[in-house]
Amino acid sequence: MAQRAVAIVRFIPGFLTVALVLGLTLGTLVAVIVRAEGFGGLGPGEWSAIRFTLSQAVVSALVSVGFAIPVARALSRRDFWGRSFLITLMGAPFLLPVIVAILGLVAVFGRGGLLNAILASVGVEPASIYGFHGVVLAHVFFNLPLATRMILQGWLAIPAERFRLAASLNAPVGPLLEWPMLRRTVPGALLVIFLICLTSFAVALTLGGGPRATTVELSIYQAVLFDFDLGRAALLACVQFVFCALAAVLAYVASPPAGLGAGLDRVVTRWDGRWAGFDYLWIILAAAFLLIPLGMVLARGLQGLLLVDWPVLAAAWRSTWVALGSTALCVSMALALALWRSRWAQVIGVLPLATSSLVVGTGLFLILFPFVSPRQVALLVTLIINAALALPFAYRIILPAVRASLDDFGRLSAQLGLSGWARFRIVILPRIRRPLGFAAGVAAALSMGDLGVITLFAGEGQATLPLLMYRLMGAYQMDAAAGVGFILVTLSFALFWVFDRGGRVRADV
Repeated sequence: MAQRAVAIVRFIPGFLTVALVLGLTLGTLVAVIVRAEGFGGLGPGEWSAIRFTLSQAVVSALVSVGFAIPVARALSRRDFWGRSFLITLMGAPFLLPVIVAILGLVAVFGRGGLLNAILASVGVEPASIYGFHGVVLAHVFFNLPLATRMILQGWLAIPAERFRLAASLNAPVGPLLEWPMLRRTVPGALLVIFLICLTSFAVALTLGGGPRATTVELSIYQAVLFDFDLGRAALLACVQFVFCALAAVLAYVASPPAGLGAGLDRVVTRWDGRWAGFDYLWIILAAAFLLIPLGMVLARGLQGLLLVDWPVLAAAWRSTWVALGSTALCVSMALALALWRSRWAQVIGVLPLATSSLVVGTGLFLILFPFVSPRQVALLVTLIINAALALPFAYRIILPAVRASLDDFGRLSAQLGLSGWARFRIVILPRIRRPLGFAAGVAAALSMGDLGVITLFAGEGQATLPLLMYRLMGAYQMDAAAGVGFILVTLSFALFWVFDRGGRVRADV
């Protein structure tokens, strides 16, 4: 009887989660397919957007991984002051709001930025950050840390004894140890970053250079918001879903055997790294590329705080409660799938990777439009979609701890008569508090910095901080935008710290 009750308790939340995720992914896809006019309806503009989307994603992935390989190799071979901090920085690429990072890149590489000031001093024509090269630059900025961490994990996973044996035999470590590791790790890193660049909306929205630098997602946004051509938006949403689904499947098949964490985070004694200067050069270049734009945003943001007024505070409040609600929903769904322990739960847990906020938003727009004004439910829809899109990350963080807890103490709790809420509170929760807090922090930070579906639904008085910041940048109020960015970064990292710290307080493991 107790086992039956436990099964029911597991099934109901899992069933509700499956229904919600399927409705937001496949359900919205069906909605856009119904309104699609057939793939023959793609015009020259749409095909241009498809070519640009694929080309920028391919180039961004290649450049990010190509730059990350020497950086990861240098970090694996050298020990220096601040190394742990730099690796930690490279382990949190998703915590930084996209729109804030773009403002930092504009401050360095924009027409009035630091780079052009240096070029002007030597009589060189100023460079523009807008267009294809600007989109690639921004994607490399966001994905270089992720690629470095993925490849660094592969280097740190090579046992120290193998390097010692290669040194004793005077054998080259490249062909014997490093190249086989790269063959296992690099394909997965390339496909993951390719998928991220496919679904990148804010980068193309802010740095795209007109019709020649338009992605599929940006075309969906323009079709819905400006042209109100729902048929064309639905057709483009189908194309985007197909691309994302194929990339997600390939990324899952080619994923590296190790995780994306820091591994052992130690420096293996190496005898092959004689040219230390080249290693430190790569580390310095990567650190400068990442830290200078962030420093520019923070320095300019402190000055921009003087321009903060009531609309900014109202937007901060909206972003905060949307992030908190999204976090609660995301973590609840991740727990329900993890406790369900079904093969289908693993499929559902990663299904949102095959879609994007604009594809889901377009489908919901088509579903809601005949019954209610989308602007009336803008924040609620944003909350739900943000929770679904953060689900794959939260689920992958929580799942190993839940499995270990059930495997180690499942039989004992059943013998003691613990089931349902009592079993979860006494047996499972104390042993998953650390990953639970970390997952909640990641979900909150992702929701705080999202600039996707809110652009489709929000009215005048419904802007979140990322949307308000984008509007200020569009109006060339860069100082005010920097002030909003400073608040956004502070709130994002504060929420992450509160949840992550809360998960580690009095945690049993």
